[in-house]
Amino acid sequence: MHAVAITRPGDPDVLVYQSWDMPTCGPHDVLIRVAAAGVNGPDLAQRRGVYDPPPGASPLPGLEVAGDIVAVGAEVSQWQLGDRVMALTNGGGYAEFVAVPAGQVLAVPAGWSLAEAAALPETWFTVTQTLVMRAGLQPGMSVLVHGAAGGIGGAAIQIATILGARAIAVVSAPHKADYARDLGAFATINTAEQDIASSVLALTDGVGVDRVLDLIGGAMTAINIAVSARGGHIVQVSTLNGADAPVSLRTLMAKQLTLSGSTLRPQTPATKAAIASHIRTHLLPALAAPGFVKPRITCFPIDRAADAHRAMEARGHIGKLVLVTPFGAK
Repeated sequence: MHAVAITRPGDPDVLVYQSWDMPTCGPHDVLIRVAAAGVNGPDLAQRRGVYDPPPGASPLPGLEVAGDIVAVGAEVSQWQLGDRVMALTNGGGYAEFVAVPAGQVLAVPAGWSLAEAAALPETWFTVTQTLVMRAGLQPGMSVLVHGAAGGIGGAAIQIATILGARAIAVVSAPHKADYARDLGAFATINTAEQDIASSVLALTDGVGVDRVLDLIGGAMTAINIAVSARGGHIVQVSTLNGADAPVSLRTLMAKQLTLSGSTLRPQTPATKAAIASHIRTHLLPALAAPGFVKPRITCFPIDRAADAHRAMEARGHIGKLVLVTPFGAK
């Protein structure tokens, strides 16, 4: 098969589309013929040499795919040859074939193309694990979503909306605010024109938000603490603007706040399967409902993975970036 390999740590040009050995389908795995693979922040970190794959994982980048099943492990009963699926991988998604533990696989929603489905697993698993299962997002809660026009932010808006919570989207431009509202945000804050803290307090009658999903880190942490309601929970899923942050412990204590962080890739197969089960039961039916707004995707041929990484690093895109293989282009 062909795959995108990281030839050495560095800039996007180190990504090379080349011949690669076929993956082995273990007894608890399915082998997926990849039509499309999503591009995510951890892929960029791995390419730079600062986010190594876990032991036993493929050295190839790529944490989410969609395609059809071409082989089924001896211990797998829930999937069959030919099933159209999307999956959270443990690496190896930038390829024509990838082996995935069966518990991390989901059916493609009705009405979705494989390229559209490939943009879902990594972000929806991340938000479901952190904001829903760990932070306990409930109907009626308010949630501040940073980076709301990107992949994780867009997933957070839609998951919150499906569960009956109200998402306040933080964006950097009017067209991104429009996109966030299309996804279901009940209010938006444009940081080019509005102050986050005063805007949140105005939108919540001075109470603050129940939950925060943050990808920014750094100085944003103090703002998140300031706008959180008593008993609130701040979920940290990335640190795009800084891994260190000044934190007022007195405010954390006085407001009885929780600040939690997590990374998805090192989680156990059992944990990832539990997240998949939660998505399958509580979220997936909504994706096939009439009128559901699909996240926006921008597609690149898989042999132009370097261009996709450059586009993501520029931070100007909306939605998700997706690599399309020769199988997906047909």
